Amino acid sequence: MESLDHSFASDNTAGLCPEAAAALAAANVDHVPSYGDDALTARAKARLSALFERECDVFFVFNGTAANALALAACGGAPHTRVICHAQAHIETDECGAPEFFSGGAKLTPVDGPDAKLTPAAVEAALHLGHGVHFPRPAALSLTQATEHGTLYSSDELRALTALARRAGLAVHMDGARFANAAATLCARGFSLADITWKAGVDVLCFGGTKNGLLATEAVVFFNRELARDFDYRVKQGGQLASKMRFAAAQWSAILEHDAWLKHGAHANAMAAQLADALRAFPSLEILCPVEANAVFVRLPEQLYTTLSQRWCFHRFIGSDGYRLMCSWATQPGSIARFVADVRTALAKQ
Repeated sequence: MESLDHSFASDNTAGLCPEAAAALAAANVDHVPSYGDDALTARAKARLSALFERECDVFFVFNGTAANALALAACGGAPHTRVICHAQAHIETDECGAPEFFSGGAKLTPVDGPDAKLTPAAVEAALHLGHGVHFPRPAALSLTQATEHGTLYSSDELRALTALARRAGLAVHMDGARFANAAATLCARGFSLADITWKAGVDVLCFGGTKNGLLATEAVVFFNRELARDFDYRVKQGGQLASKMRFAAAQWSAILEHDAWLKHGAHANAMAAQLADALRAFPSLEILCPVEANAVFVRLPEQLYTTLSQRWCFHRFIGSDGYRLMCSWATQPGSIARFVADVRTALAKQ
């Protein structure tokens, strides 16, 4: 049986970007202090502060689930509180209760919204659920950038949501598993990284490394440094403190240098736009969401999906016939051409 092509299954299926691979090899020399007390870690943290034009508290963890769960626990998460998030947010659908676990039982309040984005009206309504002490108190607002549908919050949308959060006394967490893809689009529109994070009211960003070509490292970046108090203890207790942290830090330094991280995000976005344009040429297919980052959501006839799934791995994501195709730093035009050719051949036989 022919093996499946995983090019569009996820941006996790790609390997390490060349900068990360080279950085790991370069860091694999000599003996240096452990647990982050090394020069490479200090350098990476300084570069992240410089990137955002602000002194930040930065922590490296192994994966996005831990980054989000620990960050939300720091955002006032306690057994009697709750976090407002989109119904499609990763913290709600894909993290096995980790945010609740690491906060000691804080409740997630999922809210619907178009294109996987929250609106101020929906958040306002969620703030007033329950009655008094009989329902958990709102403590945090979680925003996903880019969203689970590959859409983006504009700077104005972020500011409207975070202003509402401020009035309600909520901390603002940003799940940035695909922040590189969001930043590539928004920076091209003239916004700075500061504009789309702390200047827009974000308290803590979980900056994704894995989906941008790194190995086992995400950065938790606190713009509100008060929330970072004792976070090092949370990291240790959560089993996320790397003894050989220099290998995580070296990768971050490497992709931050010369904006490689942003170039990789922009490449993935460009490949998604190219794929979406090619699929729009088929009248029987429908692009379901704006293509603003590195994801394409397309409605496929069942027979077409059945045929394609014999050669390609990708996943149903919206309703019964909406499928997600992900591009990555490593996606090549040749993969897009082969996929589109298979679509054309399959449709011609129907």
